[in-house]
Amino acid sequence: MVMLRAQSAMEYLTTYGWAILIIAVVLSAMYVLGLFSPSSYVNNECIFPAEFSCLSSFIAQNGILTINLEQSTSSPINITALGCNDQGTLTNMQPYSPQMNVQIGSNTTLSVQCYANGTAFSSGLGGVYKGDMILNYTDLQTGFSHTIIGQLVAKVQT
Repeated sequence: MVMLRAQSAMEYLTTYGWAILIIAVVLSAMYVLGLFSPSSYVNNECIFPAEFSCLSSFIAQNGILTINLEQSTSSPINITALGCNDQGTLTNMQPYSPQMNVQIGSNTTLSVQCYANGTAFSSGLGGVYKGDMILNYTDLQTGFSHTIIGQLVAKVQT
């Protein structure tokens, strides 16, 4: 009788031991793949008002945002200043030099330093930046100055 109980106990421990080992291996693999990191589910998102399209965006570890922007306003524009911060304000605007003329329906690649909490943004790989890109431009037909604000969510890449 004692031998049957011991054998039953050993089978019980062995069965549950294997199950726990398999669960531990699966959870370890999921952790290594980054499935428990919320930043792995973030998609790059770049949204501008009508007449402007964000074709692509990229933010580096040092906080430099590179964006490919297409303009479809009714006249050519001259980009005069850029800013990128997490508060949607005109602080940290940088004059764009040399000023860039962008024709109707064409696109251009722009770069600017992004700021978070008043300081230059920097992060390791996989970090996420959420903020606004502010663009000042002059309509070349009318001479009027305009400011647009686009929303940006970008995952730091190499």
